[in-house]
Amino acid sequence: MTQSLSATVREEWHIFLNGLRFFTRIRVPDRIPHSEAMLSLAPKYLPVIGLLVGGACALTFALSIMVLPQSISVLLAMTAGLLITGAFHEDGLSDTADGLGGGWDGERILAIMKDSRVGNYGVIAITMVLLIKFACLSEVDASWVPALLLTGQAFSRYCAVLIMSGMHYVRPAASSKSKPLTDKPTRGTLIVASVFGLIPLVWLPVPVMLLSLAAGLLITIWFGRKLQRWLGGYTGDCLGAVQQLSEVAFYLGAIAALG
Repeated sequence: MTQSLSATVREEWHIFLNGLRFFTRIRVPDRIPHSEAMLSLAPKYLPVIGLLVGGACALTFALSIMVLPQSISVLLAMTAGLLITGAFHEDGLSDTADGLGGGWDGERILAIMKDSRVGNYGVIAITMVLLIKFACLSEVDASWVPALLLTGQAFSRYCAVLIMSGMHYVRPAASSKSKPLTDKPTRGTLIVASVFGLIPLVWLPVPVMLLSLAAGLLITIWFGRKLQRWLGGYTGDCLGAVQQLSEVAFYLGAIAALG
């Protein structure tokens, strides 16, 4: 039984590292086995990856605020997050905004999202989202910023898992760079993601937790319905957009609660 438990823990560790390799720029040793089967199970650990990214951002902020103004510290924290993820989710937001802004039907929207060029809608979407994040984290008392970075990064990735659980992937899997992530998450995956995406919220006062949670879920539901109406489901780019929008909504909810 001990050997079985050890094998299970090792397998879960490898699944997590496969997700870390895919969703971030953090280097994972080549000796770690990787496969489409492992990557298809990785979404369960998306909130954990969010905690790691948020932790790096929070640490950057905590060190910077000792010698620099809050606004500059926030910018450095945001930059750390962009470097760690390679702007992976921001790129998805940009492509999704271009598609939804410039397309008139599902086929055209998907074609625009596939185009590597960045259009006006994408630039505007990224600019506004980054500005709102910066404004939120600069306006709140500095003592709250690390906790908001940690919880916001984890919870927003949980929202992406919710979209995967409630909707269908709409691109042909064979032609998708996200092919291993096109399977609908299992109940076990959703449970694990829920644990790591929601439990960190206990670090926040109840009013802040509830309003942030409500704001993030509302934007996820609204955007999910929009995707269902226009595309009939989601793509990998859409998941990046969900992460970015729910993170922004989470911070806005926190700011409203903190007054």
